[in-house]
Amino acid sequence: MKLSRTVAYAVRATLQLARDQSGSPVPCSQLAAEGNMPERFLLQILRNLVTHGILRSTRGVDGGYSLVRQPDDISLLEIIEAIEGPIDSGEVAANPPVDEMQARLSEALQQITSHNRRQLEAIKVSQLLPPPPEPS
Repeated sequence: MKLSRTVAYAVRATLQLARDQSGSPVPCSQLAAEGNMPERFLLQILRNLVTHGILRSTRGVDGGYSLVRQPDDISLLEIIEAIEGPIDSGEVAANPPVDEMQARLSEALQQITSHNRRQLEAIKVSQLLPPPPEPS
């Protein structure tokens, strides 16, 4: 499965926020600089994540972005669908099948999509974080 650059940036920014232990909102400029992402593009992505209930936005001098929920309550599927829209099996399933072969193909694609959705739903942001550093 290939992720778009937009989804990759959304995942990267979400992981940065999940890793942040300060409890304070993180400005878009900081996320962009630390994640090597274009700030104006990232701002649009972050707004989408706010709209879909993954992030919260705080205005003001100390404003920025933070997670709405804990990292183990946010799935990779949620992030992908917040950016790309619902994952579906494509055009074949959207049209009524005209014959038995097309019906079988449509059913197979729906099964694949369903499997992929379950897999992506099972992957939580917390699982994608690097392990914490060992105490010295």
